Amino acid sequence: MISPKIPKITKPRTIVKWVVILVIFLIIANPTIIPFLPDETKKNLGDTWKSIFGDVGSLTSALTINWATIFRVVAIILMMVVITKITAYIIEKLKPKTGKGRSMQTLMSSAITYITTIITIFWCLSALGVNVSTLVAGAGIITLAISFGAQSLIEDVVTGIFLVFEDQFNVGDYIEVDGFRGTVEHIGIRVTTVKGMGSNFKILNNSSIKNILNRSQSASIATTSVSVAYKEDVRRVEEVFNELFPKIREMYPEVFLEDPKNLGVEELGDSGVVFKIAATINEKDLFTAPRIMNREIKIAFDDAGIEIPFPQVVVHQEK
Repeated sequence: MISPKIPKITKPRTIVKWVVILVIFLIIANPTIIPFLPDETKKNLGDTWKSIFGDVGSLTSALTINWATIFRVVAIILMMVVITKITAYIIEKLKPKTGKGRSMQTLMSSAITYITTIITIFWCLSALGVNVSTLVAGAGIITLAISFGAQSLIEDVVTGIFLVFEDQFNVGDYIEVDGFRGTVEHIGIRVTTVKGMGSNFKILNNSSIKNILNRSQSASIATTSVSVAYKEDVRRVEEVFNELFPKIREMYPEVFLEDPKNLGVEELGDSGVVFKIAATINEKDLFTAPRIMNREIKIAFDDAGIEIPFPQVVVHQEK
């Protein structure tokens, strides 16, 4: 069973980096907000900046910045980082037993990152003296203004929620999307991650996931063909199959859901009698199962002295 990947939590140094960038920007926009400067120096800097850039003070006039507010903002950010990490740790330790439970786990982990980020932004703005209620009241207008540009983002979020609740597929399911086969590793608010063969990952926007083939809903059938020489007794070959197939399932229980079956003589070929073999498996083992069957059949035929025909060329040398 493949365990879902928990989204990475934002590192504190990343937050500090953006805080430093914000502070530098605010200082450049209005150097009079620097708390430790004397009033006369602030006035001179303000006049100089105003003469060069215009009334830049209006950019930060709504903010209350001093050592107390800076401390409060840093404390808020650190607290939200701790809350996010603790919540993600708790979710990771839940260990759900069903596919839908694992899907809910990855969806919640993804949602927490977005929710805590939004809460942190509004809380920090409030600590800086910004009237958050005014921002919230104007959110409808802002949302309307950006709705056309963020349409795909909204579709991703809505589709991600419905993917989980409608059970179209879950974490751990083997699916096929646009010809790509793989195991669902993570279902997030915006994207879904599918792990294919060779540990290749395909990251899909939730809104772009269409025409899904969920191959975990029912068992799949793997087939292979094997030829034996015409001189061999067909009934003896069938006896070898009957003895071998239960052993194959016993040796590879993680691959074969049932004993492989001999479907009979498929063809009387040019150089041999062709038997068709089928096995019930999980979709993820579609390519592994035939390789296993071919190997074990060859070993069994060697032990039983049964010949597998191969092309031969007869050369006549003139005397």
